[in-house]
Amino acid sequence: MKSELLRQYAKLIAVTGGGIVPGQSVVLRAGLDQPEFVLMLAEECYAAGAGEVEVEWEYQPMERLKNESESVETLGTVKLWQEQKLRYRADTLPVMLYLESADPDGLAGIDQLKRAEAQRRRYAVTKPISDEMENRYQWCIAAVPGVEWARKVFPGLGDAEAVEKLWEAILSCSRALEGDPAENWRRHNAFLQDRCAKLNAMGLVSLEYRASNGTELTVGLIPEAMFLGGSETNPVNNAVYNPNIPSEEVYITPRAGEAEGIVYATRPLAYRGQLIDGFWLRFEHGRVVDCGANRNEEALRALLDMDEGSRMLGECALVPYDSPIRNSGVMFYNTLFDENAACHLALGRGYTSNIRNYGSYSLDELRAMGVNDSMVHEDFMIGCADLSVTGITAGGERIAIFADGGWAF
Repeated sequence: MKSELLRQYAKLIAVTGGGIVPGQSVVLRAGLDQPEFVLMLAEECYAAGAGEVEVEWEYQPMERLKNESESVETLGTVKLWQEQKLRYRADTLPVMLYLESADPDGLAGIDQLKRAEAQRRRYAVTKPISDEMENRYQWCIAAVPGVEWARKVFPGLGDAEAVEKLWEAILSCSRALEGDPAENWRRHNAFLQDRCAKLNAMGLVSLEYRASNGTELTVGLIPEAMFLGGSETNPVNNAVYNPNIPSEEVYITPRAGEAEGIVYATRPLAYRGQLIDGFWLRFEHGRVVDCGANRNEEALRALLDMDEGSRMLGECALVPYDSPIRNSGVMFYNTLFDENAACHLALGRGYTSNIRNYGSYSLDELRAMGVNDSMVHEDFMIGCADLSVTGITAGGERIAIFADGGWAF
């Protein structure tokens, strides 16, 4: 990929994605797949005014080895220095930048129950610290190609050509391949926020989903909730940032405990290094009471059993079927991209930032309103060519939101 395009992409992540304020620290988390780009991104962070850039490297094969070789007690322990590091970040609020590149199926076959138990043990320590940071820092998730990931997306090509094709797809879907990426995102954010304004004026109390594949689901909404999309503002320093690059969604936090019916996934879910495919979920009184999958059902059930909130919904996101990502014809096997190719829901934690004037409420009050709490937040795709979404108002009016997979207004 041409270095000038990669440089523009790095600047997009640092400035438009991270919204770095001069003097602010940056933590950059990445795999070992594209070290040259990681260096380039760090350079752009410094150019944007970062006072410090810290890189944390991840390596999926090492994660597999640890899961196979260590006890659940060791895997589930948060060491004192690790806890202190998290508390330091809660105090200093650095910008968090995440570069995804891992093999979507790179952890297939590991002991799911062992891994889930270790995650639960760590979460008991890290949750209070994460709660302190919520809505108080900037973050951005973006992607770079990994060889194993590229092989899966473009299986008929050699490694170098597959990586190049994946670079092209990532940049294109991120609005960084043509024109001025920053201007492209300014216009895109304006469009998404216009969608939000129209939806928020409707006074919706529930959403109904219907599709010919069998999806028939009704989800309740929180009266104080609002649709969001595109850029967000950090209330601590007024920095404007984009949490996801790319992003095509307009989303809202539903009311925990209010979901009835069945929903069918329309794309594979890449969950913690493995692919769950051909799955469905049945909801009663807001909770998943039954499920099935053609592939990796064990992983799906492990996800559902993570904690009390993992069987309830934490997000409803609207994405038109003719989104640029779906129109690219690429199946990414990566949630960052695939969730922006179709309408999706999320199991687990809800976003408190979707509540109007959320800063005036305590976290307990936000949970009492119906914002779901969980250690997980996993998006799964439900959009298809004939999906309809109908909004219901408090007065019983039915408003077409989506028809035939796209916006109805």
